[in-house]
Amino acid sequence: MTAGRNNAESLSQHWCTPPKYVDAIRRFFGGAIALDPCSNAHSIVRAEVEYSLPHTDGLAASWNFPTVYVNPPYGSDRERGTTIRDWLRKCAEAHSKHRAEVLALVPVATNTRHWKLHVWRAATAVAFLYDTRLRFLVDGKDGGKGAPMSCAMVYWGSEYERFEKIFVRFGAVVDVRHLHDKDVGVGEHPTLFEQERQSNAV
Repeated sequence: MTAGRNNAESLSQHWCTPPKYVDAIRRFFGGAIALDPCSNAHSIVRAEVEYSLPHTDGLAASWNFPTVYVNPPYGSDRERGTTIRDWLRKCAEAHSKHRAEVLALVPVATNTRHWKLHVWRAATAVAFLYDTRLRFLVDGKDGGKGAPMSCAMVYWGSEYERFEKIFVRFGAVVDVRHLHDKDVGVGEHPTLFEQERQSNAV
């Protein structure tokens, strides 16, 4: 995955998923990860299909695969005008439109619009990771410092019990399916939420 976490220096670095999570993801998917839409030269995910810039834009290409793992850019891509919100929307769409089993390693941002729309109202479960400072691999190597934010593994799919069994060792697993028909976080802007919900359903 490529993108900055918090500073200008990180914009030139590839922040990759730690091995213990890659191993758990492979176990969850039965050994094979069909698609990694945020890959890079240093990734250890080794999915069957990998999208990486500048060759393939993971947001524009198809996610019609049985299993998808996403470690998306956490910052904004000014050149393409995208943010993590676009990646979470794509995760939710991959499950709703293609029945893909999707896992995403993302920062915990429960008060944001993208969590309210694409996690609380669309995901199956969330594992809030116990790591105080998750240590991403930086350009393929142990970067030493941990991430400056709490992270979670979000799941869109139909195997909740399996997800809980595998990921409870890494974090508190919460089933969020009961929130799908609730107006979670809509607050004072119900029209904006409804517009985006309808555009996602097209």
